[in-house]
Amino acid sequence: MPKAGRLHLTVVPSTSCGVTPLTRSPLSAAAATTLAPAFAALSDPLRLRILSLIAAHQGGETCECDLATAFNASRQTLALHLRILREAGLLSRERRGPQLYYRVEPEVLHQLSQLLGTTLDSVFMDR
Repeated sequence: MPKAGRLHLTVVPSTSCGVTPLTRSPLSAAAATTLAPAFAALSDPLRLRILSLIAAHQGGETCECDLATAFNASRQTLALHLRILREAGLLSRERRGPQLYYRVEPEVLHQLSQLLGTTLDSVFMDR
């Protein structure tokens, strides 16, 4: 009997209920360790919006100044969220003169979308 407050999962083979599995195979421990920081970074609505805005810009990059005008957040708050996205591997940045440019890392987004069984276009599509 599972303890109160804990979720107990029972694995049911797909052949027993006639349903096709959602993934080809379970995620390995190494893959889960690699992908978990990216999912954690995306768990915040503002970070998800920041990533979406950058991905929607031409070339998948934008200047820090564009982000400052797009969101009602202080520079410190934006800097924190951008750092979290960079540390999770979702963004990279490059200094060009006095400006910082942030670029989406498409390979990491591709890995996440593969796991979710979706395409990048549907991840950022406004429904």
